[in-house]
Amino acid sequence: MNELNWDGYLNIRDLGGLPTSLSITGFTATGRIACGPRRERLTAAGWAEARKWGLSSVVDLRCAYEIGAGQGDPETAAEAAADITIVNAPTEDQDDAEFMWVCTPILDSPEYWAHNWRLQPHLVRGALEAIAASQPGTLVHCSAGRDRTGMISALLLGNAGVSPDAVAADYAASVHAMASVTQLAPGLAAERVRSPEEVDE
Repeated sequence: MNELNWDGYLNIRDLGGLPTSLSITGFTATGRIACGPRRERLTAAGWAEARKWGLSSVVDLRCAYEIGAGQGDPETAAEAAADITIVNAPTEDQDDAEFMWVCTPILDSPEYWAHNWRLQPHLVRGALEAIAASQPGTLVHCSAGRDRTGMISALLLGNAGVSPDAVAADYAASVHAMASVTQLAPGLAAERVRSPEEVDE
């Protein structure tokens, strides 16, 4: 795992450095795409470290209503994200009654991914197209950086020829990273902290 260290952030990884036979180097390229949780967790120092990594664009997979200080997130200083292109490309429409009925019980599990693809393929495709159109040095994130981001990361890595075991390990790393976080986003109920052993079960 190519873990990154950006202040205030956690569960942040560069998707580069994973073995693939589709690259002449034998590995996915580093410095292209990083995946993590809501960018509002970044401190000023974290933004500076992200820029040092090469951050130039952000693709935010959250629904529009989840974004902004009105949701309880701290305001991101304008200068912190200056010159960084931020695109909102939600992977799900939570006003879709069928999606919510089918997926709500399993939204914290990869079980819902296939339903997302079946019910709202245009949104998943839109997110992938936004990433493809972004300037390299892209941060892809949702709220926790685990489920929606995990789904998109799995599609990107699978398309890049990364083995299923390595794709699953990348997702598992996010589950482990967020298992100790008591509140994934402002306004949400507190999560129960889980031990590594519980996560592995």
